[in-house]
Amino acid sequence: MINREEIVELHGDDTLFADGFDDAIIGVAVGFDSGRVIYSVKKMIEILFKDAGMPVDEAYEYLEYNTFGAYVGKLTPIYMETI
Repeated sequence: MINREEIVELHGDDTLFADGFDDAIIGVAVGFDSGRVIYSVKKMIEILFKDAGMPVDEAYEYLEYNTFGAYVGKLTPIYMETI
C-alpha cells in the first residue's frame, strides 16, 4: 500500500489528498497529469459504508456532490471507476 509520506516524498509537498480516503489510493498519475493522486471510487464507497454506515447509493451520491466535482487546482486528485 502506498502512503501519503511516500507520495509526498516522490511528488512534492503540494500534492493534494482526499482526507479520510488513504486506503482508497491506487496510484499517482504520470505524464501530463503527473503528481495527481488517483483514488478508487469503489474503495471510497467501501470506506464510507464501513466507517460511516452509509448505504452504497448514498455513499456514491455523497462523493459525487462533495468530492468528485471539487476542483482545487491543477493537482486535484483523480477518482477512477473501474469497468
